Amino acid sequence: MPALFVVPAVLAIGFLAIPLFGLLGQVSWGHLLGELGDPQVRVALRLSLECSLGAVAISLLIGVPLAYLLARVDFRGHSVVRALTTLPMVLPPVVGGVALLLAFGRRGLAGQWLDRAFGITLPFTTAGAILAEAFVAMPFLIITTEAGLRAMDRRFEDAAATLGAGRWTTFRRVTLPLIGPSLGAGAALCWARALGEFGATITFAGNLPGTTQTMPLAVYLALENDLQAAVALSLVLLVVSLALLIAMRDRWFPTA
Repeated sequence: MPALFVVPAVLAIGFLAIPLFGLLGQVSWGHLLGELGDPQVRVALRLSLECSLGAVAISLLIGVPLAYLLARVDFRGHSVVRALTTLPMVLPPVVGGVALLLAFGRRGLAGQWLDRAFGITLPFTTAGAILAEAFVAMPFLIITTEAGLRAMDRRFEDAAATLGAGRWTTFRRVTLPLIGPSLGAGAALCWARALGEFGATITFAGNLPGTTQTMPLAVYLALENDLQAAVALSLVLLVVSLALLIAMRDRWFPTA
């Protein structure tokens, strides 16, 4: 390896690793279980799981059909739809939260209709937190699933159609199993992104304990009052993220 690359590479590794060691160095291992057993921490953990899984469910329900449309159908405005799909990935989360507030708030573009017609109010509710997390996390599922659809061998679908299978049967019995790894990876990335969402959630859903205060929001609040609680929650998020990367390493980071 050229020596020219060694020093910058070592600096990059240190830059990425030192903050993690800093977090681990602040963990009071003797009090960790006690911090995680705190009622407020448990509520934040439970709410994070509920909201992130709800965001994944929404993403699967409407994101998979969109991924199929992008991968298989050539229509006018295709590039516009693709841009809208990827926009939440590059949009600052706080801006996304403001956009959601203006769209689904009680006086928002769609929110006023939901309020008048069904009495549904989304901001500062658990449903609002799920919606905010789905908004920022769904693109990961769509893009990964679309890539799987484009890469799969369509001859299997053609064979199923030749044997008399309808479109829905072919999709359910042939397409979904073939793109299963991509769909699973997309769902995992979507869940991890939703679990760590902060900006859009606090802007659109607020930081209400027991209602919208997920783990990232609890970490932010705990930094002002209880450092050990913040460290304990951060450690949980770190472990989840690390476990996800390890589980997916063969798919995203193949080894020689």
